[in-house]
Amino acid sequence: MTTTTSAFSAFALEPFPTITPGDDLATVITDVLTAQPTKLQDGDVIVVASKVVSIAEERFVELAEVVPGPAALELSARTGKPAEIVELILAESTEHFVAGDRGPIIARHHLGYQLTSAGIDRAGTNGAWLLPKDPDASARSLRDAITASCGATVAVVIADSDGRADRQGATVISIGAAGIAPLRATEHTEPEARTKRQEETLTDLVAAAGLILGQRGRGAPVAVLRGISYEASDAGVASMLHHAP
Repeated sequence: MTTTTSAFSAFALEPFPTITPGDDLATVITDVLTAQPTKLQDGDVIVVASKVVSIAEERFVELAEVVPGPAALELSARTGKPAEIVELILAESTEHFVAGDRGPIIARHHLGYQLTSAGIDRAGTNGAWLLPKDPDASARSLRDAITASCGATVAVVIADSDGRADRQGATVISIGAAGIAPLRATEHTEPEARTKRQEETLTDLVAAAGLILGQRGRGAPVAVLRGISYEASDAGVASMLHHAP
């Protein structure tokens, strides 16, 4: 049985500089950590907003270079979304459906995630950010660099802001992880002496650091969680998806 967490603490890495395309995100994170009064400890989990990972990895697309096809034009007319954005959604996904009369568009990204708009984030009126090419690999790279620099054995979770098909508003889910098992199993014995076992998406629970990360740039893009009980693993978020990449 996996030990559950009875209490934990969390803090944002602030002030955090603006990330620009091509930046070494791991170095930026370690520089901010060095300036923090609280230092990393073994077992800490660093939660990173996917947006800054996408920016550092130069996942930008100019909308002027996107040519919408007939399917995108039809879906754009139905939902009111720009046809270029809809074309990107279709290009980045394997299937989709429209929740409600005019959206949102819920799409299964080719990496296996089911996300609003295939995880595409508008960048003003002229561009868009795609998800990191391989979020689990991005998480491993960040974990290795941060561990080497700071000397503490840590885990990294990449979190993405996402809407849900059944409700308004946005939540936060994990799309990449390193050093932490994405699932945990808990057991308890009921009065009838039956043992019930439940798997939980632990990295999604950890992504609740979105309380600190905020939405659409309103908050810090990196947070540290301390006191989380977890098993070390590099299986990654992809390992728990029903639809493999």
